Amino acid sequence: DILEGCMSPLVLSPYSGWVLDRVIGQSAQEIAPSGSSTPKESTPLTNQSSSLEKITSVTDFAHMLSTQGNEDLNLLEMEQEVFPAVLASKVTEVEGCIRMYEEMHRLKGKEGLRQRQEQQEQMVRAVYDLASEQLKRFDELKELKQHQEFQDLQEVMEKSSKEAQGQQEKLKEEHRHRAKVLNLKLREAEQQRQRQEELERLRKEEGQERLRRLYSIQEEVLQLNQQIDPNYRHKDLPRIDLSAYSNRGNQICGLVSGLIRTTSERGLPTQVDVANTERALQEMRGLISSMQQEIAAAVEEKRRRDEEEERQKQKELLKKEQMKAQTPAPAQRSGGKQQKEGLQVKADESTMQWYQQLQDAAEQCVASFSGISNCKDNNEVKKIKTDLQKAATIPVSQISRIAGSQLREIFDKINNLLSGKSVQSGGRTVSVTQHPQGLDFVYYKLAEKFVNQGEEEVASHRDAAFPIAVVASGIWEMHPRVGDLFLAHLHKKCPYSVPFYPALKEGTSMEEYQRMLGYQVKDSKIEEQDHFLKRMSGMIRLYAAIIQLRWPYGNKQGTHPHGLNYGWRWLAQMLNMEPLADVTATLLFDFLEVCGNALMKQYQVQFWKMMLLIREDYFPRIEAITSSGQMGSLMRFKQFLEECLQQKEIPLPKGALQSSFWRS
Repeated sequence: DILEGCMSPLVLSPYSGWVLDRVIGQSAQEIAPSGSSTPKESTPLTNQSSSLEKITSVTDFAHMLSTQGNEDLNLLEMEQEVFPAVLASKVTEVEGCIRMYEEMHRLKGKEGLRQRQEQQEQMVRAVYDLASEQLKRFDELKELKQHQEFQDLQEVMEKSSKEAQGQQEKLKEEHRHRAKVLNLKLREAEQQRQRQEELERLRKEEGQERLRRLYSIQEEVLQLNQQIDPNYRHKDLPRIDLSAYSNRGNQICGLVSGLIRTTSERGLPTQVDVANTERALQEMRGLISSMQQEIAAAVEEKRRRDEEEERQKQKELLKKEQMKAQTPAPAQRSGGKQQKEGLQVKADESTMQWYQQLQDAAEQCVASFSGISNCKDNNEVKKIKTDLQKAATIPVSQISRIAGSQLREIFDKINNLLSGKSVQSGGRTVSVTQHPQGLDFVYYKLAEKFVNQGEEEVASHRDAAFPIAVVASGIWEMHPRVGDLFLAHLHKKCPYSVPFYPALKEGTSMEEYQRMLGYQVKDSKIEEQDHFLKRMSGMIRLYAAIIQLRWPYGNKQGTHPHGLNYGWRWLAQMLNMEPLADVTATLLFDFLEVCGNALMKQYQVQFWKMMLLIREDYFPRIEAITSSGQMGSLMRFKQFLEECLQQKEIPLPKGALQSSFWRS
């Protein structure tokens, strides 16, 4: 209401009309005044005039209006009733007063409004400040709540993230594990596939190799069968019958052809097929050997009969001459050159007794150290056995074409071990006195190692025969039992070093018979002929080197424990026995190439007679039994014989130890 009173346009008071009507009415009464007015009546006018004068001041009038209120209105009514009329100027004055009152009232209202407005503004400012503070608190509270909610949300998100990350890591780990397992399975599958392919390739290669082996066996069987001629007629044996050998040879050829045909229909041959064909080949070889022995025996029998007939003729002729002369005369010895006795198919009885004595000695030696060889539970004895075997065999393996001083160190180490002294082996101290059976065990293993070196090292490197032989000879001279065991091992692995040709006895399997002949049989498979000849050659070369060498630092006054006389005996016995295809030519060539120079110096003229006998009589016998596929060794032997007889000299063998070797 105050604001409306202040802001609304200025209008007259609702009492203005009433005041004006009363003033106008009083003025009309005053226009015709009466002269009979009493002083009592003028007094109010005077009082009124004075009263009007008193309100000339606007401020006083406004103050009076403010203090008197309704009393002034009552006074005005009373005065209007007292005063009937007022002059127009007074009306104007009154109106001015009214307007002044209204102005004062308006100003007062405006002042009150201003104060009220200031108060209101202060109150609004206070309320605004309070509201601002409350809003700030609310915003802070809201912000705090939002921050807490955000913090909680962040924690929840971090927790969820950690859980998700952990789950993801777990899934990654499971994935890696599965991938690893899968890769492992794939790798195993790939390896399995590669192994299968490799096995298949190897199977095919082995099959092809076995097939080639079958074809070579078939070819050899056919070539051997061609040597059996049922219509064969020896110049001295016109009635000899070889039809049985021919029939059996044809049966063997048919058997081999049937095996190959069956194998071709089935695919690739198996090891059993190869073993069957090899047994057939060995049977064919045995058949040829039996035929040749029968022919040789028949020839020998025919020769003996011829000699007997010749002697009878000579006796009869001599008797006739004596009767003609009629004088007693001493019986003359039949003329003509004595022919060479028939060749043997078996070794001499004395040689076989010597061979059996050596084998019995080797078996007794094995029995003497059975406690150390058969020990399985005692770790200490097993360790002693291993140390002794290493101490005996490793030095022999180290022998090569090295300087003589180093060779002497090896000899001293072996000699000290056999003499009961302690030696160093593999960082350990070893002695044969560590076990009661240690010495016999070392004897046996050392002799076996020497033979193995000939079988392996000398077979591959022929020059190695001499350094190995000189050490073996020195050990043999100082420890004779080693030499006997060496011969036993040598004769067992190479029966031709006796010389001795084992016969096929009834009940002996073909595999066992092949082992008796010196062949290696593994998984029913007999080794190749070239490999067999190479091993036999290595052992014969080592034997030929041993019989001519002596340890230079030993006792030179004594004789060689197994010298050149044994080599001469071996050569003579070889020439007294029927030759074997491929084997005899190879071994004679190796023996004479290594030992021929020493035999030539020792036996001189007798040696050259032996060489002539080989060329004129024995070589044709070898040539007669040698097939076309076995001519290599025969031609090599023939060339060696011709060169030696032409030059009248046997050259020093390659790799022979000279004096400079020991000085180094």
